[in-house]
Amino acid sequence: MAEPFGTPRAAALALLNSGGTFTRKAGSFLGQLAVDPTPLSDRQEDWLSTLLTRAGLPPLATEKTHG
Repeated sequence: MAEPFGTPRAAALALLNSGGTFTRKAGSFLGQLAVDPTPLSDRQEDWLSTLLTRAGLPPLATEKTHG
């Protein structure tokens, strides 16, 4: 299994470079993550996790364990 992403920026850049198709809203969100170091809210973290899972990429290292 691939190593988890260390930062939201790294995860966003990997998604943007993955060749996947994103909605305008998702693309805007990923662009924001690539340039804004502000910590993620719980909803943002969940959304990023969903996008990473759909793309078949590893999770974010700081991701909370649900359950």
